[in-house]
Amino acid sequence: MSSSSSQTALFADAVLSAYRARSQIAPLSVMEPAFTVRDGEMVGHEVARRRVAAGERIVGRKIGFTNRTIWDEYKVYSPIWGPVYDTTFRDVSGPAEAPIGHLVEPRIEPEIILGFKGPVTAAMDERAILGAVGWVAHGFEIVQSLFPGWVFQGSDCQAAFGLHGALFCGPRTPVEGDPDRWLEALTTFAITIARNGETLDRGVAANVLDGPLSAIRHLAGVLEADPQATPIAAGEIITTGTVTRAFPIVPGEEWSTTVEGIDVQPMRLALL
Repeated sequence: MSSSSSQTALFADAVLSAYRARSQIAPLSVMEPAFTVRDGEMVGHEVARRRVAAGERIVGRKIGFTNRTIWDEYKVYSPIWGPVYDTTFRDVSGPAEAPIGHLVEPRIEPEIILGFKGPVTAAMDERAILGAVGWVAHGFEIVQSLFPGWVFQGSDCQAAFGLHGALFCGPRTPVEGDPDRWLEALTTFAITIARNGETLDRGVAANVLDGPLSAIRHLAGVLEADPQATPIAAGEIITTGTVTRAFPIVPGEEWSTTVEGIDVQPMRLALL
């Protein structure tokens, strides 16, 4: 499409209006069949500028569709990303509650979250990226679809905050000691997710582009290629994508996880 500034503004209007009205719209790629991922990035940046101007603060980023086992389910075959805001992020230290009534078609995803003490560039490999990580945590991202039935293209997801709704971050484990131990943990861990005590799925680190550090390496390359994006910086929080399938959620459910192979706390979240 080679998005014009007027088209970018028009689509940003549509995305933000749907978000604020808790409603849905047709995919932007249906409104404009030539809508590309680059166009989606431009809309996403405009949406972020408007949210910041309205008083929200960006605290990090989410990477989506890093789990290659779900690409066929959604017909999206490459990762996306979006901002995480102070209004959508919450640290939790134990069982927590999550209101979800403001989200449309929400789904829950168990993820590994990284907090950065130093910058990351596209030239860094996984070991170097680990050196920039200050802490690791496990959390739940709640995603939503402004597009009915979760039918969209990657360009639509990129425009609509990377489908981000909320991020609940568990206790933070400092990255200290033997880096080889952390490199192994971040490529071999497993997470099992349950609803109301019933196990639904188990995922492994390799699902997430071979591991969270590799997901960060991918994101660093994407950001470097985007003229409007800023590189990963010290102080940033990044959640690296769902380890299991994403599951639809409704109020009244309790979701929990067990974690194997990495020193992070499991999650328990009651939906309101």
